[in-house]
Amino acid sequence: MTEKKKKNAYTTGNAALEAKIDELLKLANVGADYDKFREMLVTVLKFNDDHPSPADVYQMNIAFKEMRYAGKIFQPYAADKKICVFGSARTQPEEGAYRAAHDFGRLMVESGYMVITGGGDGIMGAAQAGAGRERSFALNIQLPFEQKPNTTIIGDAKLITFRYFFTRKLNFVKNAAAVALFPGGFGTMDEGFEVITLIQTGKTPVIPVVFVDEPGGNFWTTFERYLHEHLLRDGVISKDDFKLLKFTDNLAEARQEVLNFYYNFHSYRYVGDELVIRLQREVPPGAIRRLEVDFADILDAPNSIRPGNALPEEINEPELAGLPRLRLKFDRRTHGRLRELIDRLNQF
Repeated sequence: MTEKKKKNAYTTGNAALEAKIDELLKLANVGADYDKFREMLVTVLKFNDDHPSPADVYQMNIAFKEMRYAGKIFQPYAADKKICVFGSARTQPEEGAYRAAHDFGRLMVESGYMVITGGGDGIMGAAQAGAGRERSFALNIQLPFEQKPNTTIIGDAKLITFRYFFTRKLNFVKNAAAVALFPGGFGTMDEGFEVITLIQTGKTPVIPVVFVDEPGGNFWTTFERYLHEHLLRDGVISKDDFKLLKFTDNLAEARQEVLNFYYNFHSYRYVGDELVIRLQREVPPGAIRRLEVDFADILDAPNSIRPGNALPEEINEPELAGLPRLRLKFDRRTHGRLRELIDRLNQF
């Protein structure tokens, strides 16, 4: 215990209090991630020293409880891939977008996915009904109007209600292996732009983001044209950013975009200054050399893609230990090109 304290420079500055913190953690049998649990307790005590307003204390308390509870609900399903489906709560059952969302939810469950929605009616209720209660999560938000749980998910343990949008949005992104956006209003646009921004800046891993219209619809094609004619033309986004997006009015194509992304690619994480890509199958040595040539523009060092096994730093993910790896020094800037690299890896 003493050694752990020496390594942890984040303290209250009160020796007696520090001893009590260690005593409490020992009593709670905290073992794994001891230092992080210790820092959380220290943060709470430091927050008290800052003399926060009652409103700030209330917000911090609610946010922390929402994050803990959501993690508890998602944890038993950690091994299941999930897709977030966003769209308007106002879409009616007789509309084509509603039927498309319903069919898409069913298609994704048939492909082994669980579906996460905002839990409301409209597109959310349609996707939820298509997916079915057992394979659904709903992240509802407390609003004075419009947002109430849909009939598919109401009463289910996987319905989580949030007070704050920021804790709700974080749980959408952190649990999603893919995102599908159907036509919607400000909320849908907000969720779509946030996901794209997080991927573009490297704050969340690259995942498939699919903009799905009803068959023959043009809601998202108009939006795509706006991105090209204004954001791209004005230089506020890059051409490579479009590699992160898929626009389609074909439900089978939308599903395949998601499934193809995980054909060989599994996941990635950073270890030090290296990006470690975990795969389902090894890539032939000759193909690796070709990748180094074709993606030299995003590598911080030439000839730097190396096959390997799990690193000691990945010990906290034992379920992934047997997967083959590629290690490389990615520039951490051009995530559209990283998506292209992943697409190439999925050819093996």
